[in-house]
Amino acid sequence: MRGVIFDGTQPLVVDDLEVRDPGPGEVLVEIQAAGLCHSDLSVIDGTIPFPVPVVLGHEGAGIVEAVGPGVSHVVPGDHVALSTLANCGTCAECDRGRPTMCRKAIGYPGQPFSRQGNGLFNFASNSAFAEKTVVKAVQAVKISKEIPFTSAALIGCGVLTGVGAALNRAKVDRGDTVVVIGTGGIGLNVLQGCRIAGATRIVAVDANPAKEDVARQFGATDFIDASAVDDTVAAVRELLPTGADHTFECVGNVKLIRQAIDLLDRRGQAVLLGVPAADAEATFLVSSMYLDKSILGCRYGSSRPQRDIALYAELYRQGRLLLDELVTETYPVEDFAKAADDAHHGRVARGVLTF
Repeated sequence: MRGVIFDGTQPLVVDDLEVRDPGPGEVLVEIQAAGLCHSDLSVIDGTIPFPVPVVLGHEGAGIVEAVGPGVSHVVPGDHVALSTLANCGTCAECDRGRPTMCRKAIGYPGQPFSRQGNGLFNFASNSAFAEKTVVKAVQAVKISKEIPFTSAALIGCGVLTGVGAALNRAKVDRGDTVVVIGTGGIGLNVLQGCRIAGATRIVAVDANPAKEDVARQFGATDFIDASAVDDTVAAVRELLPTGADHTFECVGNVKLIRQAIDLLDRRGQAVLLGVPAADAEATFLVSSMYLDKSILGCRYGSSRPQRDIALYAELYRQGRLLLDELVTETYPVEDFAKAADDAHHGRVARGVLTF
């Protein structure tokens, strides 16, 4: 079968992958569409260290082909969106409703794939850049067959992370003020999460002025072109003189992290979503934090995927959550190189690979 692998040197589109049958508590999914996220590119450029060779992809949707013993919530033929959260379901964090904090949910890659007799790792317990993949049952969430696969694919990463950061981690409330730095796939979902939550002033910041229209479509009330101003913080302060209740850094740049912190109002909180290099360090004025300000990390939108994916799918059905509009372009999997180049240069909100 076809798939995209990274061998430690370069990404390759291959057609001789094999995947094992699902075991107890597992689901075999025939992937129909998979979003290309910057985390996939971060494996390729080394920002996210990962063992190789690995089958890439972690944002997918497809059709259940087979289930292993003990799986009852999905059956062959069901349409599912996949999460990357292979949490155990039994530890103290899972029991508290914090599956993103499960210590078994990350750092334990398996090798369900093989090629020419050699094992290949799965990425993010998912590997959606393959015609078929095996995931834990908890990762497969049944969705309506009315939702296009190209849109459903995006729920499992970009939407869970961005919308979840607003609703679950920051808990944006009615009347709040927000600044979102970076309006790529994650930033756009933060924008619509804040819109759904009822924030009244949502300022989007991006160095690409061409992103203004789509940012406003997803919920921004204001847009600042960072490439056209000398001081971004000052430009935002003209709109929000006392600062924002919530800021979200969606790029992964330490200078922008500092901006997010500097833009906080009293009791404000900065949520870090972008992924800089693993050894990157950011600085801030300690004295600025004593007015009950907070800096929050956020893993995967602090989500509970079985609940949240179903919720976001319903919000999409009601017309309240935008998914189709996130898909800038679709590519056959053979055009991975073009899709990766478009994503790297910010030409797309989300590119989606199809099989």
